[in-house]
Amino acid sequence: MGGHTLNYEIEFHPVGDGTKAGDAITIRYGQPGQYKVMVVDGGTEDSGNAIVKHIQSVYGADTVISDIVSTHPDTDHCSGLRVILKDLPVERLWVHGLWHHAANMLNLFADGRWTQEGLAQAIRKEYSIVEELITLASDKGAKVYEPFAGEKIGPFTVLSPTKEVYRHLVPQFRRTPEPNQEVLESRNIWLGDAHKGGFTGLLKSLVEAVTNWIPETWNNEKLKEGAVTAAENETSTVLYGDFGDSVVLLTGDAGVNALNWATDNATSLGLDISKSRLIQVPHHGSRSNVTPSLLNRLIGPIQPENSPEKKIAIVSAPKDDAKHPRKMVLNAFKRRGAGVRSTQGVRYRYHSGMPPRTGENTAEVFDLFTNVEAYD
Repeated sequence: MGGHTLNYEIEFHPVGDGTKAGDAITIRYGQPGQYKVMVVDGGTEDSGNAIVKHIQSVYGADTVISDIVSTHPDTDHCSGLRVILKDLPVERLWVHGLWHHAANMLNLFADGRWTQEGLAQAIRKEYSIVEELITLASDKGAKVYEPFAGEKIGPFTVLSPTKEVYRHLVPQFRRTPEPNQEVLESRNIWLGDAHKGGFTGLLKSLVEAVTNWIPETWNNEKLKEGAVTAAENETSTVLYGDFGDSVVLLTGDAGVNALNWATDNATSLGLDISKSRLIQVPHHGSRSNVTPSLLNRLIGPIQPENSPEKKIAIVSAPKDDAKHPRKMVLNAFKRRGAGVRSTQGVRYRYHSGMPPRTGENTAEVFDLFTNVEAYD
């Protein structure tokens, strides 16, 4: 890790209820009197309002947000950012402008009559919330950038997506026009040595209904390979934070493909993901986003039972969501030495060099679950 040590605090705010999850993260870092503030996703409108109050009351009424990062265009992640952009001064917004890439994606859509302008308009109409974020930022004088691999955002480096992968995935989004599947499948987006193959086909969502439960032990992992998530999730911005004495990995809703790309890109940039002290469990603890082999890359191999915790994993999930986080996912992190904490109605704060706060909540630490959700 390079650079000098920074004091920092990363706060995962509670978002949503029922099965409506989301992410909302605030980060403050630096030295006393010179702290900077970042926001990564803003959750729902309610959580956006809560973040504004939190920043003004805890960080200071005159706080300026250096950077806002919208990881991907799902409304449960970016709705609250509209509130923050309206109510607080912001220097930079990082968001992928889907339609900005229309000229490079024309042949990836089924209708060969698309023009650059027509395709851009069709995509912009479906993702109006992204356009609203860009407009709000521009109207306040904030600079707008796209978070592609290699970009630096404060103490963070973007690991995924690359621009090439992003343009391959946008035609597979649920609300973009019909893709040209033949062209997409003829292209080879290499995943790296861990996969020994290419990423070509269309991504599909995985239905996550729990019908029954099965026993699981430390040495009998039920989590399977082959997890698949939506294309939007595979474009989630993955962030590697270097604070000098520790590394933090923020994953948004990234899936197996995105996290393998991120790991490959980290290696090419000379960054070591395995050094992370804090890792965000992707997509609210869904089993659609992680596999045993991926977790071996991100965290390390399975440890002997009762080994000491070597890092912390945090999952954002509503307090009354029966499906998330998946117990087999929590077990998989724990086996590899990453003890999991969950928001589920509680704000969780991870910090170094920052003073404690009176009345601060402590997130629940999970033991190994002896029964986990069966696959259908």
